[in-house]
Amino acid sequence: MKLNVHYIDAFTESLFKGNPAAVIISDKWLSDDLMQSIAVENNLSETAFSVKTGDSYHIRWFSPLTEIEFCGHATLATAYVLFNQYSKIKSINFYAKAVGELEVHKAHDGFIQMRFPNRMPEPVDDIPEALIDGLSIKPNEVYLNQQAYFAVYNDEEQVFAVEQDPDKIRQLKPYDVAVTAPSAKYDFVSRYFWPANGGDEDPVTGSIHTGLAPFWSERLGKDELMAYQASKRGGKLLCKVDRDSVFIQGKAVRYLSGSIEI
Repeated sequence: MKLNVHYIDAFTESLFKGNPAAVIISDKWLSDDLMQSIAVENNLSETAFSVKTGDSYHIRWFSPLTEIEFCGHATLATAYVLFNQYSKIKSINFYAKAVGELEVHKAHDGFIQMRFPNRMPEPVDDIPEALIDGLSIKPNEVYLNQQAYFAVYNDEEQVFAVEQDPDKIRQLKPYDVAVTAPSAKYDFVSRYFWPANGGDEDPVTGSIHTGLAPFWSERLGKDELMAYQASKRGGKLLCKVDRDSVFIQGKAVRYLSGSIEI
């Protein structure tokens, strides 16, 4: 069996920046074990698998460790592949079990806009010891949503400087950890630690911005925000927030297209 595979750098317009994802679009689903094995072999943050069903594309995401319920950058990468394969289409409807329908549209100047559910985090009163011990700088506040803890700092330099203890952060499973602060150049910056579900630090995480964007929208009093994820590769995200949805825009570039022999 031969499978076409695409490696796409998401949330960037430059190769070797943003977050790389592998994309495999097939006529029918592969077995879970095979999809996981391919993700391990690819050894990227995520490998996205998509199958067209009716008018929508069902999508699943696998890290090298496990299946992921929700992944923004690999959704962007998959949309980029489909928009390039079918240049006349302007929008795509994805479906994922954990988050439902995901609307993706071509936007201006090569941007791709994704509509995701608003996953505003809530304050945490009883902060886990593993979180406090797992970060080299104590956060000012801690919040939580379906995906991760949000460690909030006053100064973006703290976000750049903070180090994690992966063994301690791993104890928070199934939750990951986002560290974030307001920014002088952007509206806010963040980093994302996920040793329990994928790797030590994710380069650019679209899904966590469904929580970060509404948090900072409320804190800063604005509905449109520019975000920067301050990993080594780095990535920019344009975010717009309403009551029920978060719209995230980004660009993508192709690194390679090839085939896998199974």
